[in-house]
Amino acid sequence: MKFKRSLLAMLVTTSLLSGCNLFDDDDDDNNESVSTGTPAELSILHINDHHSHLEADDLDLNIGVETEVTAGGFPRLVTKFNELQTAAEDNDRDVLKLHSGDAITGTTYYTLFKGEADAAMMNQVCFDAFALGNHEFDSGDAGLVTFLDYLNSSDDCTTPALAANVVPEVGVSPLALNSATDYIQPYTIKEVDDQKYGIIGIDIADKTKNSSNPDETTVFLDETETAQQYIDELMDMGVNKIILLTHYQFQNDLELGRNLTGVDVIVGGDSHTLLGDAYVDMGQTVAGSYPTVVTNLDGDEVCVVQAWQYASILGELNVSFDADGVVTSCEGTPHMPLADTFTREDADGEEYSPEGAELATLEAAIDAMDELSITEEDADTVAVLATFSEKVDELKQQVIGSAAEDLCLERIPGQGRSTICDASETFSNGSDISNIVSKAFLEMSNTSDICIQNGGGVRIDVPAGEISYDTAYTLLPFANTLVEIEMTGQQIIDTLEEAAIATLDGSSGAYPYASGLRWNVDLSAAEGERFTNVEINSRVAGEWAEIDTSATYKVVTNSFIAAGGDGYDTFGNIVDGLKTDTFLDYALSFVEYVEAETAAGNTIAKLPIAEYSTQSFVSTEGVQQ
Repeated sequence: MKFKRSLLAMLVTTSLLSGCNLFDDDDDDNNESVSTGTPAELSILHINDHHSHLEADDLDLNIGVETEVTAGGFPRLVTKFNELQTAAEDNDRDVLKLHSGDAITGTTYYTLFKGEADAAMMNQVCFDAFALGNHEFDSGDAGLVTFLDYLNSSDDCTTPALAANVVPEVGVSPLALNSATDYIQPYTIKEVDDQKYGIIGIDIADKTKNSSNPDETTVFLDETETAQQYIDELMDMGVNKIILLTHYQFQNDLELGRNLTGVDVIVGGDSHTLLGDAYVDMGQTVAGSYPTVVTNLDGDEVCVVQAWQYASILGELNVSFDADGVVTSCEGTPHMPLADTFTREDADGEEYSPEGAELATLEAAIDAMDELSITEEDADTVAVLATFSEKVDELKQQVIGSAAEDLCLERIPGQGRSTICDASETFSNGSDISNIVSKAFLEMSNTSDICIQNGGGVRIDVPAGEISYDTAYTLLPFANTLVEIEMTGQQIIDTLEEAAIATLDGSSGAYPYASGLRWNVDLSAAEGERFTNVEINSRVAGEWAEIDTSATYKVVTNSFIAAGGDGYDTFGNIVDGLKTDTFLDYALSFVEYVEAETAAGNTIAKLPIAEYSTQSFVSTEGVQQ
């Protein structure tokens, strides 16, 4: 149960904050302590983790049979936001539009436009609040300033950026040259029809500090303690409907809700969690119901939601509050807006587009589900997005660095896949460019000891001369992200052996490459004996030493083999608690590696032979060179 704090405490707290504009309303009397004492009906419309996925994505859903659909994308989301907002307001419900962080990084839209395109799409929605995620700090505090300037450059929309537990150093961080709230606020108070809703931002502290690149002077505070501090502050001000807008992972949000007083709703992100039982029947992996309800320390319900990823889902959470600001009920729908085109496969595996009665049956099935809807794209948003998409091909030709020499592609050493190098050049140590890509992955992952990458994930030679954005995205063309895995030295050796098995079974793309890890390999040897002299040099920052089979190492890899692809079964079988998907685009890793080398005055050249993962190679015929 929520209790009203003393009038004195309310007045003191309010006066202390009188110089800080945390209210989002048109009332000049922002410092008056208000408790409406009337029930409230609220609809929260929310997304999270769109990661620069501005266009619609294709995915497979079981709708009677497996069906490829085109889902989401900002033009379609804007239509859905407008539709749901209108419906809620017609039913006398207050509306908040919220984004739970990780708006940026993940596609060429960020690589090329550095957040400008993301901000333009977000301003088409015009969110009432945006919580900072860990990837907002990938380009440091200064990079976040650039994005937030884009986000709030429109005269028609202002979106407060919230992160109560992020404290940039005043006068040092670009985020706080004049005050701690130059760019980031701990909370905002949104007033809608005389109801006040307090929205507090929480970022995932350790992950942001260790895996992203905030300035060293920027401090990250404990999530639970900070949330309680600002809940108490808002309640002292008479705001009794409290929403945490978090980038903290779904399971953490559940624990957070259980360990706080005063909290009513948690709208989360970071774990890319899909909620909603209906999606199970559609063949998707679901972590719980939408919403999932826990009990806080007051004994009151807390409604916890998240809306998957990549602008594919728009969450609609409807909450009822009593006169004391206590949740009396919450329910909702995770909406997936779809295009009106579909693809299926016939008995022979040939793709086709359903027509006639089959299409009518499919559309009827979609219409019968609350979660799915065929939704037109908003024309204005299409036009804004086109101003960026039309520049993509041109910008991809921009030069980001240069190769000092031909960097040969190979899968199995000496296989002869390169179009610019003779097979003899790769027989002893394999691919030049695949080793460089592995090093780029390792450098992008701030906390990993080594990288392991499948040879098939790298697609082209890089000839001597200019390297462009297009080079990077042709070299690494798949929609992969970087995944960090904690595993033992023995599991690493087992992974290498599995890669060799898959290679010998005909999947040449499984042949492994690495950074910070090297070996001798004999493909003519018996299973389990093919890799010898396996050595580790964590982050290639010290000395090479024999791998410790009982020690634990952190390995960064791509999301395809992290899930067990290409025969990497050990990767696939490691429990989720030991895996972290960074959601960093793997091609962006190579872009940033090249840009960093270029900024340092370097060209991209073959690595020292000591850094090549394959130090010695013996073919299946027992031939060594």
